[in-house]
Amino acid sequence: MRRMSLLLLVVFGVGMGFGSGGTFAQTHPFSIHDMLAMDRISDPQVSPDGKTVVFVVRRTDLEANRGRTDLYLVGTDGSSLRRLTTDPAGDFNPRWAPGGGSIYFLSTRSESSQVWRIRIDGGEAEQITDEPLDVGNLIVAPDGKHLGFTMEVFPGATAAETKERLDEIEAKKDSGIIYDRIFIRHWDAWKDGRRLHLFVMSAEGGAAVDVMKNMDADTPSKPFGGPEEITFSPDSKSVVFAARNVGKTEPWSTNFDLYQAPIDGSTIPVCLTPKNQAWDTMPCFSGDGTTLAYLAMARPGYESDRFRIILRGWPNGPERVLTEDWDRSVGSFCWAGDGKTIYAAAGNIGQTCLFAIDVQTSQVRSVVNEGTVSSPSATGNLIIYAWDDLRAPAELYSIKADSTNRRAITGINAAKVAAAAMGEFEQFSFKGWNDETVYGFVVKPIDFDPQKKYPVAFLIHGGPQGSFSNHFHYRWNPQVYAGAGYGTIMIDFHGSTGYGQAFTDSIRGNWGSRPFEDLQKGLTAALERYRWMDEDRVGALGASYGGYMINWIAGNWPDRFRCLVNHDGLFDTNLGFYATEELWFPEWEFSGTPWANPAAYEKYNPKNHVVNWNTPMLVIQGLQDFRVPNSHAYATFNALQRRGIESKLLIFPDENHWVLQPQNSILWHEIVLNWLDQWVEE
Repeated sequence: MRRMSLLLLVVFGVGMGFGSGGTFAQTHPFSIHDMLAMDRISDPQVSPDGKTVVFVVRRTDLEANRGRTDLYLVGTDGSSLRRLTTDPAGDFNPRWAPGGGSIYFLSTRSESSQVWRIRIDGGEAEQITDEPLDVGNLIVAPDGKHLGFTMEVFPGATAAETKERLDEIEAKKDSGIIYDRIFIRHWDAWKDGRRLHLFVMSAEGGAAVDVMKNMDADTPSKPFGGPEEITFSPDSKSVVFAARNVGKTEPWSTNFDLYQAPIDGSTIPVCLTPKNQAWDTMPCFSGDGTTLAYLAMARPGYESDRFRIILRGWPNGPERVLTEDWDRSVGSFCWAGDGKTIYAAAGNIGQTCLFAIDVQTSQVRSVVNEGTVSSPSATGNLIIYAWDDLRAPAELYSIKADSTNRRAITGINAAKVAAAAMGEFEQFSFKGWNDETVYGFVVKPIDFDPQKKYPVAFLIHGGPQGSFSNHFHYRWNPQVYAGAGYGTIMIDFHGSTGYGQAFTDSIRGNWGSRPFEDLQKGLTAALERYRWMDEDRVGALGASYGGYMINWIAGNWPDRFRCLVNHDGLFDTNLGFYATEELWFPEWEFSGTPWANPAAYEKYNPKNHVVNWNTPMLVIQGLQDFRVPNSHAYATFNALQRRGIESKLLIFPDENHWVLQPQNSILWHEIVLNWLDQWVEE
């Protein structure tokens, strides 16, 4: 009954302009529709004179079932917010031209992704590139004379030759593909031999030069890398980029290196980091061009090692580790204009904070302590950054380098946030595994009444080296459950990031023990502390590693929860190695291969405990998920059905490890909430 009343409120909201920039006549419970209606701000870029920020705004188009992106401008003082582009095709990846009078950007308005340019004082955009393939990851040389971008080509082939070959493949009558090495597929795409290569061309036009033409490697890294992994040198004569050029060992290697190549492609790229066999990435030059900063891990084969900031005198000076003694892993960073400070965003006890790091002394000072900071950039005495928390989607903020008083410079979502009733949240801690302090968040249901008892959604994050954190999430947003009348608990168990590297490392070889103990103790601690939660009406939900944990809970904590929700979770850790793509992950987590260390793969294998399963479970799977392939979902559902346990299977044929399409996201949330209502609410 409650779900119908919420639906009526949502329909009423749509009629009042919901999702199209309108405002509501009254506050309504937050729902998936509110989440999709939020404008998603990203990629802020400060102008050369430090007065203006260009950024991307993504809006959800439910009718087209996709996101649409436009470019916006705002003064760094918060003035003169305006929309710069309005083409329905989608504009993104803006980069300032030197002088600041115009902006280069990528757009699909010509039916493929190409480079365009637009003046900030008005006028129509002009197309700069007309390549036969999609263009991505745009960068601009410091002198403005060259552009860098990526295209996916067959190694040794030009863009035109690649297009011709793709057309020939498309015209073939047969569809068979032969592989003689892995990867055969990665994340959500089948491999066909093409590589994402970096090209450089004159800003005035002409032929684009593949500076990686002899490399069997990608830049940026797939599937999640972006322009932050490539840059021009200070003199604009070369490019520096991150790539994993390791041949057939690629699926079990995390050895990304930095390479330097001349912009004319006259010589092959030179490896700048040959000594480090772990991950090197995100090259970023100081304003005066004398120092290259980049991020580096220390342990080969471990994708969740700590990212340290390395400083290298440019071009051939010595290197030193700036943050060796700072037990936090940097996610993004920028230089201050004077080169004396680096500003870094890093996970920190359930937050993603902004820190100032003194380049000479390595001393670290906290600048922004709460919420989630991303995309910092410095101009003069200001740091511009995006910020969100559990009750507010990202907006742009500024803060002075010598102050703690931040200032909002955008408020694009303010009316929508005000119109949607959200639950209050609180961070708490307890003694977890080995009596070590573990943190979590609790979100109250909307219209909270301390005299009432509320059902509980117990969310388990993936990774496993991840964190729910104080962040406005677009896939696992606890406010959706708060709006539906549930209290929400989220535990950052051992293995989570942001609590020191030892805490993150501690999950290795302990998938079913230390984090499991934290979840058990965390639930008990939350229920004892927050008496308004009904301990008898609790459902547990998780995805990826969280889905694995749901299967583990089903066999090792079978009588605790009213129901379970398993999204893209491992059923069999042994099969998980053989069926996945990035082999370095299970090899690290289980200390080797299944044939070399079989006991590690079986020690915490959910399939070995199916005999104990008795809790109703909803199983969800994206068929384009190649990280945790669909065989795990089928096996889980088969086990549930054969044992006579109430269960449902929700399949998304066109989704990967995540549910990304708006209409699919709506369906996902409807099915999940109905499942909780069926088993938990009453």
